[in-house]
Amino acid sequence: MIRLFVFDLDGTLVDSLRDLADSANELLTSYGAAPLEMTAIGGMVGDGAARLVARACEAVGIAPRDALARFLEIYDARLLTHTRPYDRMPEVIATLGRDASLAVLTNKPLGATRRILAGLDLAKFFDEDAVIGGDGPWPRKPDPSGLLRLCERGAVAPADATLVGDSHVDWRTARDAGTAICLARYGFGFTGFPSGTLDGRERFIDTPADLLHL
Repeated sequence: MIRLFVFDLDGTLVDSLRDLADSANELLTSYGAAPLEMTAIGGMVGDGAARLVARACEAVGIAPRDALARFLEIYDARLLTHTRPYDRMPEVIATLGRDASLAVLTNKPLGATRRILAGLDLAKFFDEDAVIGGDGPWPRKPDPSGLLRLCERGAVAPADATLVGDSHVDWRTARDAGTAICLARYGFGFTGFPSGTLDGRERFIDTPADLLHL
């Protein structure tokens, strides 16, 4: 039995790609650079805002010193413009929460994470200390420390927990923490996943409702 479900945020709980892409492209065009395709930006998400900004700037050949601060300001103004939970996600996590603990582990800053969860009426499913962002006391994924902390918090052995994510970063985090991994193929982070790294122990879902059959 899975006693703890730990969810990634972007590309797993919520579809935030357009808001992230629009923010990144506003940043790039503010420096006179050309915008990038949305799918290209989706492949840059997963390691935190600093890495997203660095990758986007590198892709267009610029390296402004204030890019991260400017991106965070731009993105803060459109966190919830287009971002929505994936289809049936609220219903799915409500059902899972009847028999298991729920948590969120993301590389997004905690303040933005909480605003998104609250704005989409998802915060009610997660205790305040069960949400870990990328700017807290634990290193960002793929370091397993945050995931292990959530297991410890819930008094759950890593073997009884599952990380639900959409990227290779999530896969590495679960592997190093000793938890199960469920990869969301519907998430934008799954594009370009290096399939050669899979070891056969992964579970896959194509819709959030597939979680109910794990």
